[in-house]
Amino acid sequence: MTQGSAQLKTTDAGERVVVLSGDWTLAALRSSIGRTFNALKSISTDPTLKWDLRQIDALDSTGALLIWRTWGGDRRRAALLKPEHSAILDRIAAVPPVEPARWRPDLLAPIVFLGRREARFGDHALALVALIGLLVLDASYLLAHPRQIPWREISATIYKAGALAMPVTALVGFLIGVVISYLTADTLKAYGAGVYIVNLLGISIIRELGPLLVAILLAGRSGSAMTAQIGVMRITEEIDAMITMGISPISRLVLPKVVGLAVAMPLVSVWAIAAALVGGALAARAQLGINFFYFLGTLPKVVSPDNIWIASVKTLTFGMAIALISCHFGLRTKPNTESVSNSITTSVVAAITIVILLDAVFAIMFRNVGFD
Repeated sequence: MTQGSAQLKTTDAGERVVVLSGDWTLAALRSSIGRTFNALKSISTDPTLKWDLRQIDALDSTGALLIWRTWGGDRRRAALLKPEHSAILDRIAAVPPVEPARWRPDLLAPIVFLGRREARFGDHALALVALIGLLVLDASYLLAHPRQIPWREISATIYKAGALAMPVTALVGFLIGVVISYLTADTLKAYGAGVYIVNLLGISIIRELGPLLVAILLAGRSGSAMTAQIGVMRITEEIDAMITMGISPISRLVLPKVVGLAVAMPLVSVWAIAAALVGGALAARAQLGINFFYFLGTLPKVVSPDNIWIASVKTLTFGMAIALISCHFGLRTKPNTESVSNSITTSVVAAITIVILLDAVFAIMFRNVGFD
C-alpha cells in the first residue's frame, strides 16, 4: 500500500498538470487526510490546471470524496483518469449535498425540558427506593446469618470515612468556631451580654453547625470516593462478575458503606464539634476575656442533653443518606469514563442537597426541644 501523493508538473507545452499517484483510500490516507486535503487545496486554486489521475493505483469513496471536494464539487471534464475510477467519481457526484439543519423555534421546548427533568428525578427516586428495599432484605438475611456480615468492609469504611477525615474536619471545625466567636463577640459585648457567647456557640455548634458541616465535608470527600469506586467497578464489570458468582453487590458494597458511614459520621461530628468549641473558647478568651475553663465548665449548664441527642440522630441520618445516594449514583454509572465524573458530580450535589433538606426537616420537628 502506497500513500497517495500529488505533484504539480509543467509539460513541454507549458501546461501545468497535477499528477496524483499511489493509493487514495481511507487506509492509506488515515494518518494524513487533513494534510493531503490542504495540500491539494493549495495547488488547485488555478482553474486552468489539468488533472492527471491515471497513476492512482487504488481509489475508494474517501479518496474520491477528497478529490471531489478539492474540485469544489465541479467535475473537471479534462481530467485524465481510469474508467473504473471515473465510475467512483460519478457516484460521488450523484450524491446530493447535505444541507445543514435549520433551527426552528419550538414553543414547547421548555415544557419538554422540565418534563424530562421530572421524569429523570422520578426514575432516580424509584431506583433509590428499590435500593433501600434490597438493602433491607440483605440486612435481614445477614442478621439471620451473622457469620456472613462483612465486618472487614464495614471497618474499612469506618477507617476511610472516619479516621482519615479527622484532620480536615478538626481544622475546619476549629476555624468555624473562631469565626463565629469573633463575629458575635463585638455585638454581645456592646449589649453587655458577653457571657452568653457560651450559650450561642454551644447550641449553634453542637446542634446545628457541627453535624451539618461534617455532613457536607464527608459528602464531598467520602461520598465522591464511594461513587467513584462503585462506578469504576461498574465499568470494569466487576459487579457483573460478583453477580455471576452469586455474591450480592448490595451486601458486599452498599451495606458496608451505609453502616460504616452511619457509625463514622457521629464520631467525626463529636470530634469536629470539640475542635470548634475549643476554637470558639480561645477566640472568646481573646475577644471577651472569658476564661477557657469557665467556658468549658459553663457549657454543660447552658446546653441541654436534648441537643446532643438531636445532633446524634441528625448525624446518623446524614451518614446513611450520603452513603445511599453515593452508592445509588455509583451503581447507575454507564460504561464510559465520562459517566464516572458525571456520577460523582451529581452524587455530591444530590447528597449535600438532601442533607440540607433533612436538616430543615429536623429543625421543624425539634423546634421546641432543647431550648430549656
